[in-house]
Amino acid sequence: MRLEKRPSPSRTAMVAAPLGAVVFTLLISGLLVLWAKAPVGATYVELFKGAFGSLFALSETMTRAVPLILTGLAAAVAFRARLFNIGAEGQLYAGAVAAIAVGGMHGGTGFELPIYVLFPLMLVAAALAGAAMLLGPALMKTRLGVDEVVTTLLLNFVMLLLVAYLLDGPMKDPMALGWPQSVTLQSDLELSRLIEQTRLHTGLLMALVLAVLTWLLLQRTTAGFDIRAAGANAKAASFAGVPVTRTVVLVALLSGGLAGLAGAIEVAGRTSYLTLDMSPGYGYAGIVIAMLAGLHPLGVVAAAIFVAGMQVGADSMSRVVGVPNAIADVIVAASLLSVLVASLLTQYRLRWK
Repeated sequence: MRLEKRPSPSRTAMVAAPLGAVVFTLLISGLLVLWAKAPVGATYVELFKGAFGSLFALSETMTRAVPLILTGLAAAVAFRARLFNIGAEGQLYAGAVAAIAVGGMHGGTGFELPIYVLFPLMLVAAALAGAAMLLGPALMKTRLGVDEVVTTLLLNFVMLLLVAYLLDGPMKDPMALGWPQSVTLQSDLELSRLIEQTRLHTGLLMALVLAVLTWLLLQRTTAGFDIRAAGANAKAASFAGVPVTRTVVLVALLSGGLAGLAGAIEVAGRTSYLTLDMSPGYGYAGIVIAMLAGLHPLGVVAAAIFVAGMQVGADSMSRVVGVPNAIADVIVAASLLSVLVASLLTQYRLRWK
């Protein structure tokens, strides 16, 4: 048996592949539900209701989707240029630290900036902090050939240790009664609510705008063409005149900046302060989201909402039906594998010898 590249994928295959992936995912997950001695239909219904079945459920899903959209965009942009950014988790925390440093560490200075200056300054600082964390590994890859997967992954743990130090030292909130959390943002810097009496904030609109702008950058600009060319074949792109090193640096700044903004928006929109457990793995989930979306910026939005829905709906499903929350993780993982295999089969076909 061997794989043979198709001359041109048919439209039928392009439509049938994702549908087949969904069906396969539901079947595999249904077997686990049966193993847990729960009704499959009721389990899926409760999973959907817990994520989208009410205004509150929908608002919680969309709130969870905001950082996932941004980390998914960060991974998608980097992967387009074959810069495998595994450090979005650390970059998110770097952005959150920068946001607190600008918008929270303001007491006793005797000098206050107006909010309309301080808020964009906070976002810029967060983006620069995230970009700086990825710039080093990107330069090490282009100049020294160092594997960026290792460096970006290890920097996640360095950043978490730095956050732990800051929360017990310079950024510790003296009013937190010993709890390891930072000082809070100024109330004027917090994002407003899109729906009253919910946690859904205007960061969702910012994430959607960034998704559209990222798509326009990749599809409608010369820089976007350079990014796609460098990702397709760096040597051929360099021979054709594409500045590969400069393109990789640009991608690093953009990818790290998006992940840093995720940290700032999470602080300003949801928590108002920084803790060590602020992110339940948004940076790592962004990699899954980018792959589910086929590295398409607009597809990242849909994939992020799907993953957020699975995470939020799992709690309701577990309470009502009595199955483990981990089944939601299995659904996401099976979806990723199914989509990857389906995408492979649209480009290649199996030939039997």
